[in-house]
Amino acid sequence: MTPNAASASSGPSRRSFLASTAVVTAAVAGGMPLLAACGGSDSGSRGGTTSGKDAKKLLPAYVASNVVTPDIPAKNGSAMGFTRELAIADLKTSVPKKLGRGGKVTIMSPFWGSPPKGDNPYYTAMNSLIGVDVVWQNQDGNTYDQKLGAVLASSDIPDVVVVPSWNMGGKIPSAITGKFADLGPYLSGDKAKEYPNLAAIPTDAWQRSIFGGQLRGLPQPGPYVTGIVPLYRKDLFDKAGYTIPKSADEFTALCKEITSPKAKRWACGDMKWTAFNIFGVMSGSEKPLGWNLVDGKMIYRIETPEYLEALEWTRKLFAAGYVHPDFKLGKSQATDPSPKFAAGEFLIWNNNIVNWYGQQAAQATQNPSFKIWGMDLFGHDGGNPTLWAEQPAGIFAFVSKKASESVIRDVLAVANVTAAPYGTKEWMLTNYGVEGTHYAMKNGVPVKNDKGNNEVVNAYVMVASPAATIAHPDFPDITKASVEWQQRMGAFTKKSSFWGLTISEPSRFTNLSNDMEQMEDDVVRGHKSISDMQQWISDWKSKGGDKLRDWYKKLLDENGSAAS
Repeated sequence: MTPNAASASSGPSRRSFLASTAVVTAAVAGGMPLLAACGGSDSGSRGGTTSGKDAKKLLPAYVASNVVTPDIPAKNGSAMGFTRELAIADLKTSVPKKLGRGGKVTIMSPFWGSPPKGDNPYYTAMNSLIGVDVVWQNQDGNTYDQKLGAVLASSDIPDVVVVPSWNMGGKIPSAITGKFADLGPYLSGDKAKEYPNLAAIPTDAWQRSIFGGQLRGLPQPGPYVTGIVPLYRKDLFDKAGYTIPKSADEFTALCKEITSPKAKRWACGDMKWTAFNIFGVMSGSEKPLGWNLVDGKMIYRIETPEYLEALEWTRKLFAAGYVHPDFKLGKSQATDPSPKFAAGEFLIWNNNIVNWYGQQAAQATQNPSFKIWGMDLFGHDGGNPTLWAEQPAGIFAFVSKKASESVIRDVLAVANVTAAPYGTKEWMLTNYGVEGTHYAMKNGVPVKNDKGNNEVVNAYVMVASPAATIAHPDFPDITKASVEWQQRMGAFTKKSSFWGLTISEPSRFTNLSNDMEQMEDDVVRGHKSISDMQQWISDWKSKGGDKLRDWYKKLLDENGSAAS
């Protein structure tokens, strides 16, 4: 049950985002920094902004699943949690009869690794359960945006195309509204009750699936609480008697206490994304989330004093030598920091919540004393933090406009199985394959064998997913701690003006912020100054930022907000 570890040094990777959203047992974690979902043509500039009463007409009726009861219910935008061990005999049935009509459905989706053969036992078993002949057109996830653009520009589109939010750049948003079907006639209102697992997907995720004024996407829901956790080596903290910091100054003092280059020990990795959280900077995971109406004026995240304060604080950590040297090269560096974190070379790692479990599970055998935990986020001044909500869904499956009603019904049959909740037979088959062929049960935990690791990956989980869930029966303490961390942080989480909406900026603004992330990294690493960043922000305003502000203000005036 060990997910792929993040490989990026300064923030989570796209692959860890996939693990966190598509693999329930790896923890479903919402929005990810470093993944920019933006852009679009002017013709698609209003796409996905439907909110209020108009949206309610489009959204599926929500009917919570009662098939399996979580050990820890969702709260404050968190995932739900399951700590209990699984037993094959106790798995529930959430799809009592096949809804598939026996047709053939082609699905194009990103895939990381080598795709299995199409007639493998996993695909065969899933298709038999669903009653649909799904044919996968797996594409390299690392270059998926290129393939996506080419396919959507052609007239030959597969029945289903999976589009992650980070691939919604350029002309993709307008292609979504032009090439994909309205699912409203099949799912809006009480129609969704024909597909109970889809009806149990939270309404916020469906709201996010409105593109061009129509319900077009089948979503992978996630918690809206930030997925970025300051993970730390609890075993080494306890041994040394370190105190968990509750302010920016206390964090800096702790870093000074920990760091000893002669002993080959540094305090932390790149803490930029945690800095944004503790200083109350609006989300940078997606451009629309960075805009918020304040006292009648539309403000972008980089215009706030908190933004510069967060960069300056992070810069001081680097300048003082508290950051492990491997992180000084930024996200371009190729070395996986995991071994050095496990070796105790640095003790605090700004990472995605998926790796709370992932790092612990990876060290369970060879390093039994290893204990990883998550720090609560704090306000920089020692008060409560001001956190900003991430999007409630980040990957979508779309059905071609050319698809017949029979094909659309078959696609929904697929999604109704893949959205089955944890603890069901359908969930187990979707996520682990066939018992004995792909996995074996060990102490109540399904463990994949080599065949399972090769075949049961990156496929059916991409069509639709159940409500956000964290389930690690092999580490129930981490399950409980992860969910409760989200719940505590959720209590301090606010929603900015465009939360929950899918928005495509006009194409003339597409490249406006291209260099922003590089500028941030240059500033925190001391290659550029805060004044250089201030000049960059001034240039951003004059080159289009102020006009983009007017565009967002008009959009909000005309459509209203989905945040409540």
